[in-house]
Amino acid sequence: MAGADIGNTVKVHYAVKLDDGTVFDSTFDQEPFVFTVGLGQVLRALDEAVMGMTPGTSKNIRVLSDEAYGPYDEELVTEVDLKEFPADFKFEAGQLLHIPQGDGSTILAKVLKVSEASVTLDKNHPLAGKDLIIDIQLIEIM
Repeated sequence: MAGADIGNTVKVHYAVKLDDGTVFDSTFDQEPFVFTVGLGQVLRALDEAVMGMTPGTSKNIRVLSDEAYGPYDEELVTEVDLKEFPADFKFEAGQLLHIPQGDGSTILAKVLKVSEASVTLDKNHPLAGKDLIIDIQLIEIM
């Protein structure tokens, strides 16, 4: 049986873990994830890892932060005046916000701190600056 190749749509289970073993995301207890190999729909390391795999095989890869979600960027931590938000909006430290952008897209920001006049937001990806361990199981080449 031929292995997965560029252009194949594949069905996989995956678990993304941090170095300390914390599972950040996993499909092993839900429906498998479907993507087309080589189209940039997933991290390049995952695209490359799946190539050549056959259904039923598993693989474990390590992805350095620079090849995953990049380094943590202190410049993406910003203080925003509360007047920029609706007056009745309630912020809590740790809260995740989807902030609309001018082009219609949204970015995810984590509330780090709330004061009487401002809120400090972290617009880094939650996995920025972190090396990842990804367990992959190829279920099907569709």
